[in-house]
Amino acid sequence: MKTNRAVRVPGGLSVRLDVRAFTVVVLLMVLALGASVLLVGTGDFPMSASDVLTTLVGQGSEGQEFIVTELRLPRVLVGLLVGASLGIGGALFQAISRNPLGSPDILGLGQGATAGALTVIVLFSGTANQVALGALAGGLITGTAIYVLAWKRGVHGYRLVLVGIGVSAVVTAVNGYLLTKSDIVDAARAVVWMTGSLDGRDWDQVWPLLALCAVLVPVVLANSRALRMTEMGDDVSAALGVRVERLRLVLMLSAVLLTASATAAAGPVSFVALTAPQLARRLTRSPGPNLIASMWMGAALLVLADFVSQRAFGAEQLPVGVVTGVLGGVYLLWLLVTERRAGRI
Repeated sequence: MKTNRAVRVPGGLSVRLDVRAFTVVVLLMVLALGASVLLVGTGDFPMSASDVLTTLVGQGSEGQEFIVTELRLPRVLVGLLVGASLGIGGALFQAISRNPLGSPDILGLGQGATAGALTVIVLFSGTANQVALGALAGGLITGTAIYVLAWKRGVHGYRLVLVGIGVSAVVTAVNGYLLTKSDIVDAARAVVWMTGSLDGRDWDQVWPLLALCAVLVPVVLANSRALRMTEMGDDVSAALGVRVERLRLVLMLSAVLLTASATAAAGPVSFVALTAPQLARRLTRSPGPNLIASMWMGAALLVLADFVSQRAFGAEQLPVGVVTGVLGGVYLLWLLVTERRAGRI
């Protein structure tokens, strides 16, 4: 079956369309948005999907509009944006490191963001916005440290992963130290944040994350063709005109910002950045980083995990980070077994 087609666009140009990858992206978009509508209708005051859609277009009752736009929609939008940011950020790290384990979870960016948040909570008893800024700063500092320590006439895959694992271990120890030095109230607050949750999220978290995604996602997609060319090796891609290290620096900075901002908005939601790119690649069966598919896969995974956390355990609602941690841990074990059987580790 032919999966690639040439599609003509205005101006006499033609582009090649991977039909399977395009279909997967569309289905993931439908899944993510459909689950979002169901999630908005979930709660103590249940609403049908038709009522939710009617309210979103401004034709609901006053009570429905308050419930949807003020209470539930911001949480769902944060979930979509966080999942999309983690999905595309994980795809970038895995493409740059050329390693399926090269995700922010393994490299320590989540732990770095957690260190920044814990510093604000434990040492300064900061507000929610200050904690978010601390998480963003911690992620940026950790990402910069990993890049600098991994640099040796360029940044290469396994060196990046090994340095990231080492930095992760150090930062995890720092986080443990901060928790031992905190009082019981700050420690409880920190543990809740470290779990990763969408509870209580409102428009204050939506707008900064949306603005950052609106800037960084186009930058990443504009460099996707050059990123795909680097899979042929640095020498070949440089001969084809790709400025390899400049490309890596721009894309790593974008990935760090996306991951750190997602962590700042929802806490360290684990394993989405690791699993989303790999699942997207297996569905599309397409070479390359599969950035758009990974982005929508991450959004779908996080919204579905939030739906499960609210509905699957009765009155007891789990933080979404618990659900993604369980599912992601199972996936990581499967991935390690698969890589070992293939002789790659």
